[in-house]
Amino acid sequence: MCLEKPLVLSILGMNKRCVIYVSSGLPEEFKEKLESLIASAMAQAHVPGLSLSMVKDDQVIYAKGFGARKLEENLPSTPSTLYGIGSCTKSFTAMTIMQLMEQGKLDLHDSVKKYIPEFKLGKVENPITVRHLLAHSSGVPNLGLAEILLKRFYGIDEKWIPMSSLDDLLLHINGAKEEVAAEPGKRFFYFNSGYTLLGEIIERASGMKYENYVKEKILNPLKMNRSTFLREDFEKDPDVMTPYFVESKEGKVAVTAARHPFHKLIYAPGGLLSSVLELANYLVANVNGGLFEGSSIIDASSLEEMHKIQIETPGPSYFGKTGYGYGWAIKENFLGHKLVEHGGSTGVSSAVLAFVPHLKIGVIMASNMGGGPASGLIPLAIVTLLMGKDPETELPALQIEKKLSMLTGVYESYKGINRISVVNKGGLLYVEAKERPFEMVVPLIPESEKIENLKFYILAGGQKNPVEFTLDSSGKIDLYIESNRFHKI
Repeated sequence: MCLEKPLVLSILGMNKRCVIYVSSGLPEEFKEKLESLIASAMAQAHVPGLSLSMVKDDQVIYAKGFGARKLEENLPSTPSTLYGIGSCTKSFTAMTIMQLMEQGKLDLHDSVKKYIPEFKLGKVENPITVRHLLAHSSGVPNLGLAEILLKRFYGIDEKWIPMSSLDDLLLHINGAKEEVAAEPGKRFFYFNSGYTLLGEIIERASGMKYENYVKEKILNPLKMNRSTFLREDFEKDPDVMTPYFVESKEGKVAVTAARHPFHKLIYAPGGLLSSVLELANYLVANVNGGLFEGSSIIDASSLEEMHKIQIETPGPSYFGKTGYGYGWAIKENFLGHKLVEHGGSTGVSSAVLAFVPHLKIGVIMASNMGGGPASGLIPLAIVTLLMGKDPETELPALQIEKKLSMLTGVYESYKGINRISVVNKGGLLYVEAKERPFEMVVPLIPESEKIENLKFYILAGGQKNPVEFTLDSSGKIDLYIESNRFHKI
C-alpha cells in the first residue's frame, strides 16, 4: 500500500533527502531498527496482531501491519484493520466539547449540573465543572464504571451493580458522595465516568446523539469514514480485528478470542474503533493546529488548551513536569520537546497515540489484545527514533526494563543446594523460593530510581535487608541475599 506520490523529507538528522513511501517508507537502517523493535516486543508480550503508522507534517510516512488480525484463519493485520482504541477516544470527546465551546453552546467553567441537573456531586460554592471532567480534576476517584461494564461483557466476575443506562450510572455516581477525595481542581483522579457524563453533555448541548455528532463534526471532515462506535458498522467491515484475551498461566500462554464491548455508556470514554491509517489523519490535524487538507476542524487556540497541562499528575521526573490536559496526557520535556499522548485498552484491544507538536511528528499503534506494546515503552521508543535519537540511551524506563530483564531467571547456591527464581511482575522484581520448607515470595525494592548499582532491599520485620546483584566482565550474574550467594544459571 503506497502513497499516491512520494514524500520527500529529511529524517533522523540525515543530510540526504529520502523518498519515502508507506510501503517501504523509511531509510533502511531506520526501518530495520523499527521493525526489529516491533517484532521483539510482540514476541515478548504474545501479541496476536498489531498495526502501526507514523506521520510527519501532513503526511503518513510509514504504515504497516504485523501478525494476525484473526488467528483462527491467520488473516494478516493491515494498516486499515479496525481496532478498539479504548481511552484514546477521550481526546475525540474533548475535541467535541471544545467545538461546542467555540459555537457558544457551552462554557468550560459551567457547572456539570447546568447540563445534567440529575448529577448531585459537588458543592454549590465550588461546583464540579465541565473543565474538571475534561482534565480528570473533579476530585472524584475511579468509581469502577469500566470495570463493571467490561467484566459484564466478558462474562467474568459480575458485580451485580445496576449499570445499563444513564439513570443507573447517575444512581451509582450520586451514591458516592463519601468517596469524593478532594476539592475540584486540586487533585488528579482518572475518572472514566466523567467522560460518560461529557458524552451526555454533548448530546444535551448539541441536540444530537454523541456518536452522530463525532462522526459529522470530526470523523467525516478527517476522512475517517470507517471509524465507528457502532456494532453494525464494525461487523460488516471486511478488515477488522478479532479481540483476544492473552493470559499467562503457570508458564503457558492462553489466547482466547473475545468480543468487543459495544454500549452507549462506553462510547465517550472509550468506544471508538478505528485504523492506524485513519487515526493518522487525526494526528495530522493535531500537529497542524486543527487543519486537515486546508480545512479547520477546530481553532488552533482550542487545540493548544487541550495540549496544555491543566493539572499535574504523579510520575517519574525523567521528562520534567507531567500532567493531563483535555483528553491528552502531557510530558513537558521529552528529550527537549513537549510530548502529547494517550493510551487506551478495552482489555481485549489497545492503542496509543503520541506526537510532538513542535516537530510535527507522531506515532499511532493498535493491537488486538489488552496492554502489550501499545501500552508500554515501544511507542515512546518509536517517537525517540523519529527524533533521530537512540531509545536505549535516551529512555530511562527502557534502560530499567532492560536491567530487570537481565536480572530475571533461576539462581542456585553452592552445588545447587538451594534454588530460587527472580521474576518480573508488573515492573517489580520478586524472589520466589518453592522448595519446602523455605517457600517464600518477596518483592525486591530498588535502592535508586534507575537501579544504577543493581542494589535492592527486602523489608522484613520493619527492617531493610540488603539484596545485591553483581555482574562481572564475562556477563556472569551473582545474587547476594543476607549470607547467601546465588549464581544465575
